[in-house]
Amino acid sequence: MEQQKPKQEETPVADDPKARELLRQAFEKTARWPKDFTGFTADLSVNVNGKETNGPVMVKGPREVSVQLGDPEVQKWAQEQLGSIAVHRGPRSFEESDGKYSLTMEEDGHPFGTKLNIHGSNSFYRLKDNRITQINRKMAHPGMTPFAFTINVEESALTQDQKNLTTKYSVYYYSPTDGKLNNVESFTDSHVRVGSSDLPATRRIITYENGAVVVKNLTFTNHKLV
Repeated sequence: MEQQKPKQEETPVADDPKARELLRQAFEKTARWPKDFTGFTADLSVNVNGKETNGPVMVKGPREVSVQLGDPEVQKWAQEQLGSIAVHRGPRSFEESDGKYSLTMEEDGHPFGTKLNIHGSNSFYRLKDNRITQINRKMAHPGMTPFAFTINVEESALTQDQKNLTTKYSVYYYSPTDGKLNNVESFTDSHVRVGSSDLPATRRIITYENGAVVVKNLTFTNHKLV
């Protein structure tokens, strides 16, 4: 009977206080919905290469997103988009997110700034001027083909609260094994201030699907806080 070799434990990485402070400052400078945020409703119009679908939406949190559109496929996609927005914009503390990992940094002269390694998460960021300018992540889940992505933050706006709110970014999806580029998505967002929250107003995504460039527009109107 073959004996299993004991698993090699990863050597713990010493946390760099300077790296932690750098990421904390960027985290606290990033716009999020306020702690007492309970959600919003809006009317949504989705335009995919000229085909339009309309219906109501309700967003209370990442797992509480309701979208009612006539096209089931578009509805599922729009629900995923709103879930992603809620994940990134929802209130949370630094310690609940990247602060729970060991952090180190490298100065390598990159145009996007300091490289910040997030040990134990298969991720590293780049930071410049109190902003996260790039996110690099490798994903591997059981029963799923591993993939990796790089998000480049191209433009951002300053909210009334003097927080950074990303308005344009691109995502490069590639294979972590052979480095083959699989797709690129370009996102352009705008926002509307309702009460003390900056809510999604529009999102345009340009992507490549089934041999063609596809442009998808989401337009939100009649926002109401719940």
